[in-house]
Amino acid sequence: MKKVTLYTDGACSGNPGVGGWGAVLIYNGVEKRISGADGSTTNNRMEMTAVIEGLKCLKEPCEVDVYSDSAYTVNAFVQGWVFGWAKNGFKKADKKPVQNEDLWRSLLELSGIHKLKFIKVKGHADNEYNNICDKLATDAVKNYKS
Repeated sequence: MKKVTLYTDGACSGNPGVGGWGAVLIYNGVEKRISGADGSTTNNRMEMTAVIEGLKCLKEPCEVDVYSDSAYTVNAFVQGWVFGWAKNGFKKADKKPVQNEDLWRSLLELSGIHKLKFIKVKGHADNEYNNICDKLATDAVKNYKS
């Protein structure tokens, strides 16, 4: 199974507001940078979208180290919350619906194809690729045309 590294980040101007996401995929020393924007979204949705769009670029099942500064996204997998939500019909312990169910479903589906390992990185720090993803996301926000 091919080993891929995926760095991701999301940004939002207002929350909700115009949002952007950025991702860098690295395989065999080759980088692919992607980004996009949405006119009305939240920061959490953009963080998750960056991971989804990065994984969608993969043409076959891969082992993927996913680096993100989003505790929301990383902890949902590392702590296993997303699997509990899925088991409970995407309801939290208090029986209220989980936010961003559509994106959690997409991530779960992709996690069934790829072997994912989520790694939390500190945002806006010294991680070169996180900073690149942040710039991709913020540039997508700046360049968004409704």
